[in-house]
Amino acid sequence: MSTRAGFVALIGEPNAGKSTLLNRMVGAKVSIVTHKVQTTRARIRGVAMEGQAQIVFVDTPGLFRPRRRLDRAMVAAAWGGAADADIIVLLVEAQRGVTEGVERILEGLADIGEGRRVALAINKIDRVQSEVLLSLTKDLNERYPFAQTFMISAEKGHGVDALRGWLAADLPEGPWLYPEDQIADLPMRMIAAEMTREKLTLRLHQELPYQLTVETENWEERKDGSAEIDQLIYVVRDGHKGIVLGHKGETIKAVSKASREELETFLGRKVHLFLQVKVRPNWLDEAERYSAMGLEFKDGND
Repeated sequence: MSTRAGFVALIGEPNAGKSTLLNRMVGAKVSIVTHKVQTTRARIRGVAMEGQAQIVFVDTPGLFRPRRRLDRAMVAAAWGGAADADIIVLLVEAQRGVTEGVERILEGLADIGEGRRVALAINKIDRVQSEVLLSLTKDLNERYPFAQTFMISAEKGHGVDALRGWLAADLPEGPWLYPEDQIADLPMRMIAAEMTREKLTLRLHQELPYQLTVETENWEERKDGSAEIDQLIYVVRDGHKGIVLGHKGETIKAVSKASREELETFLGRKVHLFLQVKVRPNWLDEAERYSAMGLEFKDGND
């Protein structure tokens, strides 16, 4: 039986459920999932096996109207991920329907989608009535010639197997692109940094989610099989440093504990995690920081 392999780009507005869907498909936590929008910065790939097919997911940042350099780099990365894919899956949130953002994405698909199979996945179907779903499906299919439409709940898993099966059957024939046991092509350092950033984002709520970044500065394998990981949290102002540290260091301790526990589960071994907060007023304009996030700095100038 011949093998199949290819790239599938998940695109959609921020918070449409792309990361949740990716994690459900891959069966492990690869892309960070939070209730905050625009949390996925890099083109994180997860690898899912389905029969003889290897599906490599490109989880793109949410597509939104960019305002700052970082926003522009994220949007460029999202469309770049779609342009590199064999199949594109547009995720639309059922209860939000056809927003202005979805309309802009459909316009973009007119160019990017040419010569590619584009599927529609309506997510969070458990939150709306069936009549609303039918009407939304009809509306979207009239606006764009989708190859297939799926009704899913990425969170609960409804419809996800059908989508994965269709993707596997539709990918080009060819050898697998990654070893079977490899679930993500992001270096572990970046996955570890994303996990800590997720914990910070959840803990700090509205206070400064986009004004910080996390980098894994050092990763050492200890003789006892454990890993020692040093991470730097960059913020733009002194006041932000105080927020991240929290009263008597409570916030940073809680973040460190939560991130360490998740890393231990992910790696299946003991982790010693050390976090440090540094003020870098201009990190949003430093090419180095973008490289660490897997983004193109030059994209921000477009």
